Formats: sequence, structure tokens, C-alpha cells
Amino acid sequence: MASPSQENNNKLLIRVSELFKSLQKKLYSKVGNIVEKAKEVAKDDPRRIIHSLKVGLALTLVSLFYYFKPLYDGFGVNAMWAVLTVVVVFEFSVGATLGKGINRMLATLTGGFLAVGAHRIATLSGRTGEPIFIAIFVFVIASTVTFMRFFPSLKTRCDYGLSIFILTFSLISVSGYRDNEVLHMAHQRVSTIIIGTCTAIIVCISICPVWVGEELHNLVSSNMEKLGNFLEAFGCEYFQLFECGKSDHDNSFLHGYKSVLDSKNSEETMANLARWEPGHGGFKFGHPWKQYLKIGTLTRQCSYKIESLQCQLKYSKIQTSLGLQRKIQGTCVKISTESGKALKELALTTKNMTQSKSSNANIANLRKAVENLKTLLRISRWEEAIPLEIIPLATIASILMEVVECIEKISEVVHELAFTAHFKCVDATVSPEQSCLFNQGTIQPIATMNIEKHEDIALAE
Repeated sequence: MASPSQENNNKLLIRVSELFKSLQKKLYSKVGNIVEKAKEVAKDDPRRIIHSLKVGLALTLVSLFYYFKPLYDGFGVNAMWAVLTVVVVFEFSVGATLGKGINRMLATLTGGFLAVGAHRIATLSGRTGEPIFIAIFVFVIASTVTFMRFFPSLKTRCDYGLSIFILTFSLISVSGYRDNEVLHMAHQRVSTIIIGTCTAIIVCISICPVWVGEELHNLVSSNMEKLGNFLEAFGCEYFQLFECGKSDHDNSFLHGYKSVLDSKNSEETMANLARWEPGHGGFKFGHPWKQYLKIGTLTRQCSYKIESLQCQLKYSKIQTSLGLQRKIQGTCVKISTESGKALKELALTTKNMTQSKSSNANIANLRKAVENLKTLLRISRWEEAIPLEIIPLATIASILMEVVECIEKISEVVHELAFTAHFKCVDATVSPEQSCLFNQGTIQPIATMNIEKHEDIALAE
């Protein structure tokens, strides 16, 4: 028979064993969750794995300055600045890496040059006046450059460089008070930073580069396509025309436009970074990235109006007499459908970087449909209708006409982009010169619409 002390020890061992098993299960669960999360992140964008390997490769290359004695003797402890530079500069896209790298190199060069000059001037005042002059230089330069960071044009492109300039100037000028070899120190620091920056840029561009300009290009065209999908389906959905082929249970396409509303910051950031990138693919050096911002702005304006249509679809389902509904629904459905087609055609034009007159024909169809709608609203007899029945119809008609105005503006900017960026002319029925002139507006578009006469007569009745 076991003694009480042995029983207590056994219970303690059992508790410890249970606690250990519980901790082991929790650890396995945590590790499993981390692995699943890593798989999800990698599956969402496989380029993230390649980027991680590229950063590791760049750090390994600059670490050679520490591993090999001849290289270490040339730079000493300052070789660590090359490693720090790679960590700070290496970004996911080429544009971001180039932007940070060039900012860092230029800021280090100018900051180091001015710091050495300030140190030389301060030494002329003797040992007593030297710290006073250095303090004055640091105060004036740091205050001035910090104020410059508030300038919008400098903040968007050079904010990081201005910060590095202040840091470099302060470090070199202040440390020069205790170190007489300030010129040698500045030379080593500038050299290692340039080496680290160049290593990061070369690896980023050479191995599976991620071009932020291409990301912006695809984002803008995708946003137009999302709006086109909504408009193409809205008319049938609102007027409950299920014979159009849309199901009232599968309407997820009606919510894709919402991501367009919050795309402003992403587009502006991408456009600023894309300006740093060299020519690649169909994007030549000096590509008109500002045009994408104009398209994005107009697309968001259109999406705000589409948000109003979505509110009408959700909260104000049409409830009018069939006679009143038939007077306007045909034209409204036509405007909605043609608007969707026009936006999708413009998205395709932008995405494929081609010039085509198809979008112009869609715009011409839209103008004709809008004129028909205005005629209907003008000649129809609304006295017999109940005001509460007229308001939803008038609201839908008004918003659709505003959407058409936005699409016309988008079309103009897209054609301007196509002309400026020299998109390819693909229309087989016209010569390349005529097609380009067509998109510039020199040749007026011819509306090739097949509107049946009996349809117009029925709508006007």
C-alpha cells in the first residue's frame, strides 16, 4: 500500500503530465494555424514568396563585406550600413524600391557633402566656437528641411529622402566634432549606402520584377469593368425582367463596384511609385501615369452615382402600374445595358492597350437612348399618375442620365490616354492613321444603331 506522500507525488506527476499534454496540443494547434495562415498568404499572391527570397539573397550578397577580410578592411564597421540599407530600401515593387533607393542615395550624398562643409567652416572658429557653429548649422538645416516636408509636391515623392538628408547631415556633422577623420567617415558611409542600394535595385529588377505601373494599369481597367458589370445587369434587376437571363438569387455582381469607392489612395500611391520605374513592356519611359489618376477620379464619380442606383434597387423597388412602367422601362434598360457595354469596352481598351472605335459606337448609342428618354419624359402625360409613382421613375431616369455623362467623360480621358501612350490601332475596317484620328476626335463617330421604328413609336405612346 502506497504512503500518502507517494500518492501526492503520483497526483502531482499526473497533473504535470496532463498540463504538458495540454500545452503540447495548444502548441500544435498554434503551429497548425500559423502554417495554414502562411499557406493562405502565399496562395493569395505567390509573388510574396519570391519577394522574400529576393530580400534574403540581397542581404546575403551585402553581408560579404563582413565575411571577407579584404572587403571588411576597406569599410570596417561602416559595412553594416549596406546591410541596413537593403533592409530599409528593398520593397515589394520595382517602383517603390527605386523611389526609396534613389531618395536614400541622393539624400546621403547631399547630406554628407553639406555636413563635411559645415564641419570645415566650424573648425575655422577654433575649438571653442566649433560646437556653437555646428549646433547652429544643425538647427537651421534640420528646421528648414523639416518645413520643406510639408510641401505637397515634395512630400509625395521626396519625403523619405528629406528624412534621410536630415539624419545624414546631423550624424556626420555632430560626430565630426569628436572624430577628426570626418571626410573618411562620410566617404565610407556614402559608399556602403550606395552599394546596398544598388544591390537591392539590381536584385529587385533582375529576378521576377513586380511593376507597380502594371498593377495600376490593371486596377484602373478592373474598376471600369466592375462598374460595367453592375450597369449591364441593373436595368433587368430593377424592373424585374428575369427573362434577361439574370437570377434574383445570384446578384453578387451587383456589389463588385464597392471596392472602386475606396481606391483613391491606392491609385495615387501606385502612380507616384510608377514614375520611378524604367520602361518595360508596353510602358515606355515617361508613360502618362497622371492619365490613370484622371480615369480613376471619373470612375469613382461614376461609382458614387451607381451607389445611388444601388440604394434605389435595395430600398425603392418600383411599384407602379404596368402602363406607367412600360413608358420608361424599355429606354432605362437600354441605357443601363449600353452603359455597361461602353464601360466594359473602355476597360478592355485600357487593359489591352489598343485603340478601337467600338466604344465610340457604344457612346453614340447611349446618346441616342438618352435623347429618347428625354423625349419620353417631355411628351408623356403624367397628370393621371400618382406622384409617389412618378418619383422613383424620375429618380432612376435622372441618375442614369448622370451616369451617361460620367461615361462620356471617362471615354474622352481613355482616348486621350490611348493617343498619348500610343496604343495600337486594331480596327481592320480603317487604316491605322484614320483610327488614331478617330480616337482623337478628328473623325466624328458614326452611330451604327439598329433601333426599330416600332420600338420608338411604342415608347413615345
